[in-house]
Amino acid sequence: MSPVRRHLLVVDDEPHIGLLLRPHFERLGYVVSLARTLAEARRTLQGGDPPLDALLLDLHLPDGSGLDLLHELRAATATRALPVIVLTAEGEDRILRAAEGLGAALLTKPFSPSKLTARVAAMLGDAPPQPPPPASPVPQDPR
Repeated sequence: MSPVRRHLLVVDDEPHIGLLLRPHFERLGYVVSLARTLAEARRTLQGGDPPLDALLLDLHLPDGSGLDLLHELRAATATRALPVIVLTAEGEDRILRAAEGLGAALLTKPFSPSKLTARVAAMLGDAPPQPPPPASPVPQDPR
């Protein structure tokens, strides 16, 4: 990974997704923000501190469609090129084609965190992050 810590925004209303992804990516050196609604995602995007490097976006959210947010991002100059991976259980081809047409990569649920990590690193042009080495065991006293 680059020396600069990458900032990811995970937008998903399923709490277990954030509980799984935040510690996983933070162990790899990323900064992770979570949003469970479009409104929360928009607030985070407007705050921009630290600026976002990528967005992991669910399509089905309690206050609307992730596709709507993706349209907004692509219409705004500041976020037009923001890398987005759509994380979805959606199976309707029309919706998936729309997301791809807006420049988003797709990853269907369920997914493995390691596969997502590799996709994020590739999308950002980073080397695949390596997990931190496990803590060395404390030597036993030979007495």
